[in-house]
Amino acid sequence: MSETPYDLIVIGSGPGGYVAAIRAAQLGLKTACVERYPTLGGTCLNVGCIPSKALLDSSEHFAHARHGLAVHGVNATVELDLARMMSRKDAVVRQLTRGVAGLFQKNGVMRLEGVGRIVAPGQVQVTGPLGSQVYDTARILIATGSKPVALANITFDDRRIVHATQALALSEVPRRLTVIGAGAIGLELGSVWLRLGAEVTVLEFMDRIVPGMDRESGAVLRKSLERQGIKFSLGAAAQAARVDGDVVRVTVAQGEKTSELECDVLLVAVGRRPYTEGLGALEAGVAFDPQGRITVDDQYRTSVSGIWAIGDVIPGPMLAHKAEEEGIAAVECMMGMAGHVAYECVPNIVYTWPELASVGLTEQEAQARGEIAVGKFPFLANGRARAMEEKEGQVKIVADAKTDRILGAHIVGPRASDLIAELAVAMEFDASAEDIARSVHAHPTLAEAVKEAALAVGKRAIHI
Repeated sequence: MSETPYDLIVIGSGPGGYVAAIRAAQLGLKTACVERYPTLGGTCLNVGCIPSKALLDSSEHFAHARHGLAVHGVNATVELDLARMMSRKDAVVRQLTRGVAGLFQKNGVMRLEGVGRIVAPGQVQVTGPLGSQVYDTARILIATGSKPVALANITFDDRRIVHATQALALSEVPRRLTVIGAGAIGLELGSVWLRLGAEVTVLEFMDRIVPGMDRESGAVLRKSLERQGIKFSLGAAAQAARVDGDVVRVTVAQGEKTSELECDVLLVAVGRRPYTEGLGALEAGVAFDPQGRITVDDQYRTSVSGIWAIGDVIPGPMLAHKAEEEGIAAVECMMGMAGHVAYECVPNIVYTWPELASVGLTEQEAQARGEIAVGKFPFLANGRARAMEEKEGQVKIVADAKTDRILGAHIVGPRASDLIAELAVAMEFDASAEDIARSVHAHPTLAEAVKEAALAVGKRAIHI
């Protein structure tokens, strides 16, 4: 047993876990964070959000240099150095994971390297390079994140049939890439390899891409990605896949028809599931729902006193920024503070180009609740977008027809991931479309498209 008990042990150092540990230390708790891997940061920093965005940015530069510079009067000959691109991605990851280690040191958070297991409420066993040790703690916070979902009929071989982590580290550009799943991960990684020269086909079981997001906005994004060269097969189910030499043969059912599709690499990107194997939570009495998620109350307390949970292991969207906010809220609730997450104001983003960013209700969800007013503005009519040669997409704002309160916002276009922040803040403060419309937006900026969409809610947009 540890001689001096901790006030809090966090299991998992992903965005939710490491942020919670730092906030706990700021509030005066003696805090430790358990991480099984050599580097901190969890899936997001090591094999998820950060490396994928590094490759997305690099591949965007490559594609822009090949196809987008001539219109600006810049003629260039471009050659791909994939090894260097991957090296840059790895360097970005190293810098940020080391940054988390530095933040732990700065805030006095103890890092415990090894696999964490809950022995009992108030006790965590850590098994790692230095052997096994049981630590006493007043509180335990579970932040173990998630792992890729595998399809029962398709087996990863880590070379030809891969998941997202492996698709971030391919040693060469596949001639033909097939992606199963038209969600954020599938579309983002499909975009990376498309830009670098692969022929990309995306299979989606539903009748549209990004099924959980605004239908019209998803359709706008689909048209743009199709123009770039991605082929979509909707209402398609991958029934089986086998590696035959250097070829993957995928059996696809679509309606009453079954066909076989050939590719060089098959990426399975059908979602993620909570990662709680070996955690000891179930044995300790922690309750789970039928989907394998830990059940918590509004203060992130589990069914066992002294144990909390946040992030991908509990219900809700599996988003890094959602986990971060939950980590802070959970720790503040532990200390008797008013920790809270406004889930209706959590943005969701697909980092393709153009990007798709949403917050709040889709148009369909809002319609189901009552009368609405919708304002839209195309980037084609935005001066800065025209100057940037980024004319695809639109801003859409959904508001309550009676109160004008913003219920949701959906942006397809350049830097949508940045532009959505204004609307998320507006929703946090129960702002109306009129509030956005009356706010001064600098000219010329992409953000003016947000203002114009807000004006369009009241049918008074100026520039269309």
